[in-house]
Amino acid sequence: MCRSIKTLRPPALPGEATEDDMRAAALQYVRKVSGFRVPAAHNREVFDRAVDEIAEATRRLLDGIEVRGGGAGRAVGRAAGRE
Repeated sequence: MCRSIKTLRPPALPGEATEDDMRAAALQYVRKVSGFRVPAAHNREVFDRAVDEIAEATRRLLDGIEVRGGGAGRAVGRAAGRE
């Protein structure tokens, strides 16, 4: 695992993860998997598309995660405030 990718859900992150947090994690993941810190010009489009797709998948994951503890369920992420 890439050491610079941090957990983005409470309680590891005290507040809600921002879009910037999710994009930074996605960028670190793509860098690790591709082996490129900065892609060559001919790979830029596919590199950027991967970062966008992973950031979006991260947002959906965090929106759907439910953390249970202390006998009561508690939704985590943006979905927690919606009803």
